[in-house]
Amino acid sequence: MNQNTDGIIFDLDGTLWDCTPAIAEAWNAAIDQFDFVDQKLTADDIRNVAGMPHDDIYEKLFPDLSPEQRQKLQKVSDQLQAENLKEKGGELYPELKETLEELQKNYKLFIVSNCQVGYINNFLEFHKLQHFFTDHACYGDRNRPKGENIKAVIERNNLKDAVYIGDTKGDYEASQQAEVPFVFAKYGFGEVAADVQSIDSFADLRKLF
Repeated sequence: MNQNTDGIIFDLDGTLWDCTPAIAEAWNAAIDQFDFVDQKLTADDIRNVAGMPHDDIYEKLFPDLSPEQRQKLQKVSDQLQAENLKEKGGELYPELKETLEELQKNYKLFIVSNCQVGYINNFLEFHKLQHFFTDHACYGDRNRPKGENIKAVIERNNLKDAVYIGDTKGDYEASQQAEVPFVFAKYGFGEVAADVQSIDSFADLRKLF
């Protein structure tokens, strides 16, 4: 990578952790509270929509529901998800803490995710990772797309040569919008067809930077 890199910005789901089992469990509990929806979600269902804006996820997973029904389901799902993540958290990718510790010695670290407000904080607090990250931004802050949130983090932290690390096509497209280099986390949830730098494990970042 560029030897002048001064900031590394991470996607969250599929890049830093996998909490899809806990999310599926919470959303299924929410579904059970309503008679207008009759389906069960799996962790794979959640992985397949990872990285999408929250509202788009509900449109894709529940296409037969009305906007009003989706809104009701989303409100309960978000509440149960937050409670479940606080209790159970998610699975960090191997050697994540050790790798963050090494990277932090030379770079400022950040998170930008298409999640709701509080989700990143739940991740940081459950795994006690707050001290690694300088700043973060999410879709729920101002309902802004990921590319704009990457730009916002870069601007408010005066970064000159940042890089974005993610695991989906949407992450790659956001990096293009923000005009920053992209590193594809091949171990995550998605696919990226573009010819870009990639890593097979989170620990590979120690070789890359």
